[in-house]
Amino acid sequence: MSKILNNLGGVFPPRYGPEWGSGGIFGLKYYKETLYFTLAFEAEAHFINDNEKVYRYELVGPGPRSGGDTYNAVDVVDEYIYFGGWVHAPAVYVGRKNGMGSYISFKNKCSHIHSYDVYNARVELLWKECLNHETDWVGEVSEIVYDPVGDRLLLARGDGMVNLGVYQIDRKGGNYRKLSSVAAQKGSYFYDHICFDMFKDWIDGVIGIQCVDLVEDKVRYLELKDIAKMSIDGGEVSWRLPGSATSAYGRFFLFIRGGLLVGNPVDESIEPIVFYRLFDFGLSGYTPRRSMAKPFAGGILVGFNSYSEATIKSTNEYERILSKATNTIVAPSVLLFIAPPIAKIVGIFGARITGFESVEDKLIVAYDTMANTFRYDALPIDAGFRGFTILDQDIVNRNPPLKFVIRGF
Repeated sequence: MSKILNNLGGVFPPRYGPEWGSGGIFGLKYYKETLYFTLAFEAEAHFINDNEKVYRYELVGPGPRSGGDTYNAVDVVDEYIYFGGWVHAPAVYVGRKNGMGSYISFKNKCSHIHSYDVYNARVELLWKECLNHETDWVGEVSEIVYDPVGDRLLLARGDGMVNLGVYQIDRKGGNYRKLSSVAAQKGSYFYDHICFDMFKDWIDGVIGIQCVDLVEDKVRYLELKDIAKMSIDGGEVSWRLPGSATSAYGRFFLFIRGGLLVGNPVDESIEPIVFYRLFDFGLSGYTPRRSMAKPFAGGILVGFNSYSEATIKSTNEYERILSKATNTIVAPSVLLFIAPPIAKIVGIFGARITGFESVEDKLIVAYDTMANTFRYDALPIDAGFRGFTILDQDIVNRNPPLKFVIRGF
């Protein structure tokens, strides 16, 4: 334990990694005395136990590389840590053009899935897929969930232009196939199903929930129609971008910008999906995106971020609205502990929380000082300062360090 904590000291400052804004520390997972995380945008996978092994995604392609993972795509089975995401190999910074902004090339951007054998400290590339296009890319792997019935990995892919949906792959990298053509970004277990969001686009966000039946090997779809009728306060919510997902109390929890969806997406006759408003500061960038939701102390611990995604350079009226909204800081980032009927803030942080993990009696929280940005905001470096904060796990039993009073509907 102490050796792991000693290896987490210091801050990762801006370094070479062509992309949009800042990546972060993603995939944080402690398993069989090994702590894994990927440092983006430098494209470094770190594995820490008595020593530290750093894998720089050289199996994907030549350097200089950037990326790695920006959605926390990781799961563990037996002696393996499975991690996914995307990598530029090599990364190409195009530069500034005509006063419109800065660009990168996407022709070498590939989605990937790797395995790490914790007993033998060995990394294997199980699968990669590339589009070889200057401006477009294949769907990033944004979630990995192990199917213990079919002994396979289920993948969510919702960020990209082609090959979006829910996919499967076996644990050796074979039997790759699409299960659903509906784009998805995050998912989790729900009884004998694994459920994912149904992601429409970057304006409407989540339009439903899709669940893979692990017994019958088929997909069930639930469309969300009028959110106001599903909401406990009767109000709408805009820009419903997916954040994270988990399950507890016999219910599926899908955190989105503006709140969370809770209920039974497989059979609403048992319990319909209900929308609970959380940290909805109007059209703002406050969101659970690019963070985590995990079981913790029998409840749920989830991150909501102050500055997760932002538009810096805008070229039209809609982008100007987004730029103002995403760059207006309305509140600090928080860790929220949910144990119904209680939901309380247990930690306050800066720009964003990219992940957290329990290690013995400590809670390791990964942070970043900069947002992931948009298409005209490319840089040759990662613009954020990234690091770890170590907390005691009994924060859930302390008084909330912060309270919000929001006048709603």
